Amino acid sequence: MIFRYTILYVQDVRATIAFFSKAFGFAQGFVHESGDYGELVTGETKLAFSSIALMNLLGKEPQAPDMKRPVFELAFETQDVAADFAKAVAAGATPVQPPRLEAWGQTTAYVSDPNGYLIEICSPVEPPSLD
Repeated sequence: MIFRYTILYVQDVRATIAFFSKAFGFAQGFVHESGDYGELVTGETKLAFSSIALMNLLGKEPQAPDMKRPVFELAFETQDVAADFAKAVAAGATPVQPPRLEAWGQTTAYVSDPNGYLIEICSPVEPPSLD
């Protein structure tokens, strides 16, 4: 078994894919002609989007993300957190936490996408030295 994709429920799949492409540099993958489903190329595991309208047709009632009480976050690793945070904000992301150095040595920043999903922009975690 492999972890193939994560699907976020959004109002507008095409607009969300355009935002993620501009804000984070991911290439557009498959987008269904209906516009109700689409994927980004993000490595081996895909980030996908499904319209809320389609989920409603399938008998599901997805809830809107809540920035005050998030239940998960997406994390995108980069070598330049500050530059990529600024790029995301310029593309329309809402700043949540500016870049900061954490006690464990990692730099983190947070934004939310136009749908309200929490996104961490972070540097790689360096393993502790064995010295």
